[in-house]
Amino acid sequence: MRARDLIIAARVISMMFTPFYLPLVGMLLLFIFSYLSLLPWAFKLQVVVLVYLFTILLPTLIIHYYRKYQGWTQLELGVRERRMIPYVISIVCYSTCYYVMRAVHLPGFMGRILVAALLIQVLCAIINIWWKISTHTAAIGGVAGAVIAFSYIFMFNPVWWLCLILFVAGLLGSSRMILRQHTLSQVVVGFLLGFVTSYMAII
Repeated sequence: MRARDLIIAARVISMMFTPFYLPLVGMLLLFIFSYLSLLPWAFKLQVVVLVYLFTILLPTLIIHYYRKYQGWTQLELGVRERRMIPYVISIVCYSTCYYVMRAVHLPGFMGRILVAALLIQVLCAIINIWWKISTHTAAIGGVAGAVIAFSYIFMFNPVWWLCLILFVAGLLGSSRMILRQHTLSQVVVGFLLGFVTSYMAII
């Protein structure tokens, strides 16, 4: 594979698996493996749309327009000193989603997923003051931690899910390094941070 094709593939993978998908994946896992699977499809769809709106669509759009306003490229936004505002935007969006979920009295397990994702964002923002940690791998690590936690709570075998998640994590971490956004240590520490934080918040 030529270097140009490799870079394009890395960009596509980074765009597909943005750091914002953890809450949505967590909700889908709940709707598959927990008693919440018995809820009506219309209700589950409303929850998925709510989570997608506040944790993926809104932060992505706001950060995109903020980057355009500043006149920065995607790579320029990745500079450690410029990442704090995107962190704040995502934290505010996640907090708003959690507030709305509490206001409409959604089940507690759903709130735990938002808490896990919010904690990961806050910890990454704090660490970013001194060191550029990978939020992409922190998010996929959070998914892995959520799967392990839910496998204990709802007694299902997580092996195949973990195989898939680790495969994606490998692709994602490699992509971030190919794009020269992170070093190996930043990728690995991000995954471990996401994994431990998510597991501890949910279990």
